[in-house]
Amino acid sequence: MRAFRFLHAADLHLDSPFKGLSSLPEPIREVIRESTFQAFRNLVTTAIEERVDFVVLAGDIYDGADRSLRAQLRFQQGAERLAERGIPLYVVHGNHDPDDGRKARLTWPDSVHFFSSVAPELIEAVDRHGRALAGIQGMSYPNASVRDNLAARYTRGSNGGQYQIGLLHGNVDGDAGHDNYAPCTLQQLTGSGLDYWALGHIHSRRTLRSEPWVVYPGNIQGRSIRETGPKGCYVVDVSDSGTTSLSFRPTDAVRWIVEPVSIDGLTSEQELRDEMERVLDSAAVLADGRPAVVRLQLVGRGPLHRVLQSGSSLQELVGELREEASRRAELDAAAGWTWLESVQLQTGLALDRELLLAQDGFLSDLLRSADGLLADGRELEAFCARSLEPLLAHPKAGRLLAELLADERADWLRAAEQLALGLLAEEEGWDA
Repeated sequence: MRAFRFLHAADLHLDSPFKGLSSLPEPIREVIRESTFQAFRNLVTTAIEERVDFVVLAGDIYDGADRSLRAQLRFQQGAERLAERGIPLYVVHGNHDPDDGRKARLTWPDSVHFFSSVAPELIEAVDRHGRALAGIQGMSYPNASVRDNLAARYTRGSNGGQYQIGLLHGNVDGDAGHDNYAPCTLQQLTGSGLDYWALGHIHSRRTLRSEPWVVYPGNIQGRSIRETGPKGCYVVDVSDSGTTSLSFRPTDAVRWIVEPVSIDGLTSEQELRDEMERVLDSAAVLADGRPAVVRLQLVGRGPLHRVLQSGSSLQELVGELREEASRRAELDAAAGWTWLESVQLQTGLALDRELLLAQDGFLSDLLRSADGLLADGRELEAFCARSLEPLLAHPKAGRLLAELLADERADWLRAAEQLALGLLAEEEGWDA
């Protein structure tokens, strides 16, 4: 067996629409809108600079079955850049870009292979001189909702000594955060006889097992504040004895970041602004020189809680910080600007919560009720459904609210708790 190197990526989601950009300054909006394309260009550049022998892409190349012509042309351009350097490209389609989706009639380099959606195919990956390196087995989705266990149809090739790669877009062990398409089990994958499972579908980077390797590289570009941190691909080295090692390579053009800002010890709006600017500067460092979209979470307890809960101080402060980011982006849209996406208020009064819980009365009942809901996810979900039923039933706002609730129920409950505490503290004249 020859030693070789390949690049494993998935979930490109080219031409993702990035909802909610209309209010952003044009330079910032354009960089975010183009970020999936730039991330793919970065991926191609990485493959060339790392001198990989081939590239495997595990599904969701495009963001939708009705894939745009622009997205297909940009993907074609990347494939041609790889072909010029003698780097083959092996692709399966997933639930976002199934085989029955819209396809433009384009000419693809001979070194590009799209796996069939009829049955798993087994082909040989070759180097620049046409010498066989590894067997790659893959199958595309025939349509957008594949519930069959595709992995059960993969079998090890007849060349027993050859390194074998399974290219699959699917959900291993029923990850609850993603639709359960092409479901399979980790035990099934590790017992298949393949040496490396190049997976897609889960947008976070995960190595489920080594020897054999079962790997999700995550997506190549974060698309919302729910997809934070570095995004990219794996460069995989395989020795002539079959030993495998992975190295992560970031490809994201814009990085999404969530950072806490504590109000503990702060007594003035100036101190708060200085602390928010300090945290934004540290977020810029985490972005490694690329543009960053940052959500700040105000946490902690202190006198500033009253200021933040009432009036427009926080809104005005956010506006000032955004204006500064906008000025920087106008000067150089490609520079590492930092945009403040939002600020979540999770602060509280400087009260002894344990002491309040130990007392009898309405306030302690309220706090215990909130703690009980937070301890039982199902009960909290049911409580939110009952409380927000009129809004959730709205034909347009209801769907958006449901999406927000999925991630922010606990935050909303704590915010409601603190609002109630603040109102009671004001009514009773507590020193907080």
